[in-house]
Amino acid sequence: MLPESKAAVNSAAMTSGRTALTAATLTATLGLTAASWVVAVQQMNGMDMGVATRLGSFASFVALWVSMMAAMMLPGAAPAVLRRVRAGGRVRAVLLFVGSYLAVWTLVGVAVYALYRPHGSFAAGALAIAAGVYELTPLKQHFRRCCRESVRSGFQFGRYCVGSSIGLMLMLVALGVMSITWMSVIAVLVLAQKLLPSKPAIDVPLALVIVGLGILIVIAPSSVPGLTQSM
Repeated sequence: MLPESKAAVNSAAMTSGRTALTAATLTATLGLTAASWVVAVQQMNGMDMGVATRLGSFASFVALWVSMMAAMMLPGAAPAVLRRVRAGGRVRAVLLFVGSYLAVWTLVGVAVYALYRPHGSFAAGALAIAAGVYELTPLKQHFRRCCRESVRSGFQFGRYCVGSSIGLMLMLVALGVMSITWMSVIAVLVLAQKLLPSKPAIDVPLALVIVGLGILIVIAPSSVPGLTQSM
């Protein structure tokens, strides 16, 4: 076989192997997402008490939080994971990328556990207003842009994504940290912001809706289903 032919064969084999790895990585990421949703929903069943929700033991909360973050964040992280594969990442490197990304969100969960207290509707509304305002800040837009760029590690990508999504996650914690409904809503918003370009025509109305929700919670908490069900 001529050297040129051998090189072509090797190149085709490498391309085929990388394509297969890309497909396998995407399948595994989405499969882990689906499994995490099942686990999270099962664990959260019956735990939602609105703003009066208690977190339980540290170990049980962290285990639940990890499954929640895998369910909510992995779909939006899929493009970054695939970029890591296309850059020549081996299976071990890809697993390390995903693991370190989730580790950053686990640290956020530890902070949530340390700071969280069952609270009232006024505090929940105030935090929702703060989350809406954060959506309009240059800092939010900076982190959102960084989430679309190539990164060196899962830790770096995780830091960017925390900066981008922290306002929305603050809403989840404030309105019902064990609420499957709020978890689903926030997951959709996070995914949309990861995959869609930033446009004021979309971002500003969303921020205003969040602020409006916060105001509604402050002045009429009973109008938000599930918020004060056990108060």
